[in-house]
Amino acid sequence: MSTKSHATLRYSAMRASIFLACFLIALVLAHVKVIPVTAGASGVFLLLMIAALVSAPISFVILSKQRDAVSEQITGGIARRRADKQSMSGRIAAQNAAEDALDDAARAQK
Repeated sequence: MSTKSHATLRYSAMRASIFLACFLIALVLAHVKVIPVTAGASGVFLLLMIAALVSAPISFVILSKQRDAVSEQITGGIARRRADKQSMSGRIAAQNAAEDALDDAARAQK
């Protein structure tokens, strides 16, 4: 398989890795009291939100090539489906024309 076939998986894994790294950094900063965070679920939620806000622009800048590869993969899949649909409708039209010709020939013999 080509590397383009795994573009979505690679992009998603890299995006998740960047988010996880940001979360771990936020967790360490909270542990050393650089970020004031309360204990419990609200503190974890705050750290998750900080990680999401920090990782989004980092992912946007760093993963531009991978995002382009995902876009090419999706565009190629759509183009293949459209071509398959057009070729299928062409085959159906050819089969219908052949069936009509046989039907006309059978009627002409009567």
